[in-house]
Amino acid sequence: MFRRTPTRTGRPLRAGAVVLVLSATLAACGAEAADEPGASSPGRSAVTGADKLEACPATPSKPPVGNGLPDVSLPCLGNGPDVRLADLRGPLVVNVWAQWCGPCRDEAPYLAALAKSGKVSMLGIDYADPRPELAVKFAAEQGLDYPHVKDQDKAIQRALKVGGPPLTAFVNADGAVAYVHRGVLTSQQQLDQLVEDKLGVTP
Repeated sequence: MFRRTPTRTGRPLRAGAVVLVLSATLAACGAEAADEPGASSPGRSAVTGADKLEACPATPSKPPVGNGLPDVSLPCLGNGPDVRLADLRGPLVVNVWAQWCGPCRDEAPYLAALAKSGKVSMLGIDYADPRPELAVKFAAEQGLDYPHVKDQDKAIQRALKVGGPPLTAFVNADGAVAYVHRGVLTSQQQLDQLVEDKLGVTP
């Protein structure tokens, strides 16, 4: 699970960071070879500016749960290991977005504010996006200060019934998807109320 303590690369994840205590989930975002034989190093993204994003922390493997996130591993958009979604536990908010998606830009301030509250973990999924360098720029400029992964091949499409971004999933402490909001979030109040109603957390 991701830790809920705000952090940056190499530090514990913010609550906004994904329950992904990430130590809630992830194996090499464009992994580089270790500096020394036998030594391990966090995966590093080849995308320019990736170091400005929250790093994806490694998380212990957990068995998939019924009605949980799909059992797929996605590479980190920033630095850090791949994230296996089935390992993640909540309270967690997963937002599916893309830099080419206008409504994603509209709802970004609400997600950024929720992340700053530190009350839940958060994970972004950059979906079907052909320009990862622009995705990195988008996340950094919008202040989406939590880990993000890339799903260029639409690996989550069937499991979460993704018609297109934006989509926001609310994952409870048991790892089950408690609710999926399809479409743009229209206000901070709406997002905060969903977090309270679906996850039992008051932002």
